[in-house]
Amino acid sequence: MVRYYAQFLLLIPATTASTLLFSQQTLDGNNILKHNGAMGPYVDRTTYGINRDPPAGCSVDQVIMIRRHGERYPLASEGPRIEKALQKVKKAVLDEPHVDGDLNFLKNWTYFVPSNCYYDKETTDGPYGGIQDAYTHGVDARNRYGHLWDEETIVPLFASDTGRIVDTARMFGKGFFGNDDYKTKAAINIISESERQGADALSRTCHDRDHHGQRICDAWPQSLPQLEIAAQRLNSQYLSLNLTSTDIFWLMTMASYEPNTRGHSDWTGVFTMDEWVSLGYIWDLHFYYCAGPGNKKMRPVGSVYVNASLALLNQGPSSGTLFFNFAHDTDITPILDALGILNPPEDLPIDRVAFGHSWSSSELVPMGGHLTMERLSCNATAISPAGTYVRVVLNEAVVPFRACQAGPGYSCPVEEYTSILRRDLPDYVSECEIPESYPQYLNFWWNYSTATIDNYRDGTKCD
Repeated sequence: MVRYYAQFLLLIPATTASTLLFSQQTLDGNNILKHNGAMGPYVDRTTYGINRDPPAGCSVDQVIMIRRHGERYPLASEGPRIEKALQKVKKAVLDEPHVDGDLNFLKNWTYFVPSNCYYDKETTDGPYGGIQDAYTHGVDARNRYGHLWDEETIVPLFASDTGRIVDTARMFGKGFFGNDDYKTKAAINIISESERQGADALSRTCHDRDHHGQRICDAWPQSLPQLEIAAQRLNSQYLSLNLTSTDIFWLMTMASYEPNTRGHSDWTGVFTMDEWVSLGYIWDLHFYYCAGPGNKKMRPVGSVYVNASLALLNQGPSSGTLFFNFAHDTDITPILDALGILNPPEDLPIDRVAFGHSWSSSELVPMGGHLTMERLSCNATAISPAGTYVRVVLNEAVVPFRACQAGPGYSCPVEEYTSILRRDLPDYVSECEIPESYPQYLNFWWNYSTATIDNYRDGTKCD
């Protein structure tokens, strides 16, 4: 590398220069995984620069984690919409074989879902396969939290009762315990998703409705101008093509899923980054108004998990050190809503992108996304006394509480954390009109099975 300074020629060896220079590029905004609506491969949350490891003088003595299932195929409810849009473009391309348009690759492309049987299931192939992702996360968790297990105690893993979620819990367990110890030291506890489970569930139902938020949710997916532009551009290339902005939405969503099994998607380059930004925002609206702060009944739903976690954090390791939970993305966003750490100050607009907002779905609940509460036992520092603190880690990024950052590494004293949250946590039972005959609080963290019968539950196999 050569630099000129006035009259002097300064030669800096390339190896030295690379170690001295700071990167002046921030590339996260151009990462397609940040704009695919949390439907593509897992991606870490953008950090605030806070060290992911425990602060100096602190050790983790309890962990409460909830994790989304790994990368999957589209949902069965999405399949017909995707296939309808695909039929349009395939017919147009085949009708005009000599046209050199953006969709020419379709002549040699096949849909990555082999049959309807694969819808809803985790992927098993490629560099981003959901099953392998869950196993790898288990290995990483063992490296980070292995000191919390004595290698003798049977540890429960709690999974909401959907096949891909149980599969995720099982593979995470194999990664954490190792294949041999998993057989006898892990105990998969499958938690029913029936509404009769009441508050004692990972996937909870609210019988009341926020009519404003629900109205916007029911109208989803909204359209944005950039998707109209994409439709016009592609329609202009093929005489018989008549795509709508809704078709574009589902084609882009399909493109987000494809890397989950193939590792790449030729569809990605069909659309501009402006269009991907809009696609991501439309998914943000879904998680905001259907399962987040835009729907006033989601805080009560999330408050059950938060309230139970407060009990564990105050009881400490005597009640257990490892609490691994597995559920849906829409089970995690209400918890984030109840915590209040990322709620936008005002509702997200539905007719334009709210740039810089804090409810980005790819930052909150990507495939394999996980929300972790760490209880810290800390020595005294120059700014904080010795004691017990808590911090939240979302997709490997520490997220401090806005009103409480006085502890080491921007953590919060457990007592203050408890006081802040309990001050205005809504009551799930009353606000969601839970019948008295249903469970009124979360109890399975204290009343669980140590049987291993569900560790190898058979799932549906596809040909």
